[in-house]
Amino acid sequence: MRDDRLLEPAKRAKARSRRRPARAPKVRVEKKKVMKAAAIDRFGPPSVLTVHELPIPEPAPNEVLIALSSAGVGVWDADIRKGWWPEGKPKFPLVLGTDGAGIIAKRGARVRNFSEGDRVWAYEFINPTGGFYAEFVAVNSKHVGLVPKRLNLLQAGAMTVTGLTALQGIDVHLRVKATDTVLVLGASGAVGSLAVQFAKRHYARVIGTGRGKQSVEFVRKLDVDKVIDLTSKDAVEQLRAFAPNGIDAVLALAGGDSLQRLLRFVRPGGRVAYPNGVEPEPRSPGKVKLLPYDAKASPKEFERLNDAVEEAKLKVPIGAIVRLAEAAKAHARLKRGHILGRIVLQIRADKQTRAASR
Repeated sequence: MRDDRLLEPAKRAKARSRRRPARAPKVRVEKKKVMKAAAIDRFGPPSVLTVHELPIPEPAPNEVLIALSSAGVGVWDADIRKGWWPEGKPKFPLVLGTDGAGIIAKRGARVRNFSEGDRVWAYEFINPTGGFYAEFVAVNSKHVGLVPKRLNLLQAGAMTVTGLTALQGIDVHLRVKATDTVLVLGASGAVGSLAVQFAKRHYARVIGTGRGKQSVEFVRKLDVDKVIDLTSKDAVEQLRAFAPNGIDAVLALAGGDSLQRLLRFVRPGGRVAYPNGVEPEPRSPGKVKLLPYDAKASPKEFERLNDAVEEAKLKVPIGAIVRLAEAAKAHARLKRGHILGRIVLQIRADKQTRAASR
């Protein structure tokens, strides 16, 4: 029998993080045939997003049916609502939402790595059976992971795709290490607020940017080494003073003139990673490697995310909590911008969430 006390501290922490969390009570779906979902019948402004009653999807052999507790709200959801679609024509009513967290209610015949009652989070872009703004969603089990004990299901739903995006930017593409000076442009946003924490767990020197007093104070509380207000006239001078030898790595979560001015301070051979969709795309100042990427969901990536959540003792900044029936209000809030953290739809409340809100 293995004794965890004999493991090195880092391995012991990793072993703990991979243990299967306790299962939640099973969700009965036999008697339910329909669910509530926030969907659109046509493209348009936030007001087109309304509550529908739709059939509960039946999981395919390789899918799990998740009774959702929460779903993240992203700017890409708003792009779809306004009319963006990757190819062909969408089928209306169209349920929005790419990611969320909940409890497995049913599993397909070929699914072996999950059980009913497991607490899970999932990410599926343009899910063929419907999005996550719903009481239930059916998802390919390869794009599902167990939620770490540290997070309740509201927090997990708020950071599924943003957590994958932040971690893969920091660990996979930038390969941040302790000797690096790292700049996170857009540190007050849903991805950036997680990215600075993932970078700090490598003991890197981390610079975060914000816009305005409230944003700057928010970033400062994430324990970054330096906060720069991009609205200040001396933003460039502040960066030069803090990192006179230059920057090793940049995670760019916003484009434009502010980014290009700061990229002049990236050392030759430095790295600049950015998620696809950042506009305008960064331009290399010369001898700097540009690394565009998309977040990926897989068993390996969820395992990596779980470990990082535990190692970083991650805080999940939530900008607003909105009920499923008020999804249109969440999109109206997105439209106004300057959100600190991420907006999350609360669909059900688990015991952890209720306890945390008392």
